[in-house]
Amino acid sequence: MRLKFRPVDSSFYDLFAEAANHLVVGAQLLSEMLSAGNSKAEIAQRMREAEHAADETTHSIIRRVNSTFVTPFDREDIYSLASALDDVMDMMDEAVDLVLLYEVTSLPPETTQQVEVLQRCAELTAAAMPQLESMGSLDEYWIEINRLENTGDKSYRRILANLFSGEHEALEVLKLKDIVESLEGAIDAFEKVANIVEQIAVKES
Repeated sequence: MRLKFRPVDSSFYDLFAEAANHLVVGAQLLSEMLSAGNSKAEIAQRMREAEHAADETTHSIIRRVNSTFVTPFDREDIYSLASALDDVMDMMDEAVDLVLLYEVTSLPPETTQQVEVLQRCAELTAAAMPQLESMGSLDEYWIEINRLENTGDKSYRRILANLFSGEHEALEVLKLKDIVESLEGAIDAFEKVANIVEQIAVKES
């Protein structure tokens, strides 16, 4: 293992953990948005606030990179990881916003599995970020995220097959397709986060 003689700036790890915790909040709000009986306008507002908080954390990471002479790992990797975490939140925010704007009252049952995948990905990512400091047991993280992404892909394909079965009105198909694509995009973004973490771990090992 390569010896490292450099000061440890734990604030980066704290900020990445903070960014991941925003995703846990976002996934929970997304679940609430897709549940019957909730105030969609109120949830959408809370999601906007959560997305804004996530943006602030991303900006804090970027500012710290730009003002720190020695970073805990490659600057480009820090930029990439911060951006990827932010992309997840943006995609979940988009899904919530589309449900509100399109005035969707019901979604295909399979979207429940997509949201469950997102919630699990958020929990795993929040647990993994503090481990960046020691690079311990992270292989289990990216392997499980990859498995969950495959599960999400299967749900996505089933939803599309159902939407284009001829049982839905054309306008309804367009609306629902936009929403499930945002959900799929969020799952894919989680896999990108895991891939970046894997790249960092390989470089630092």
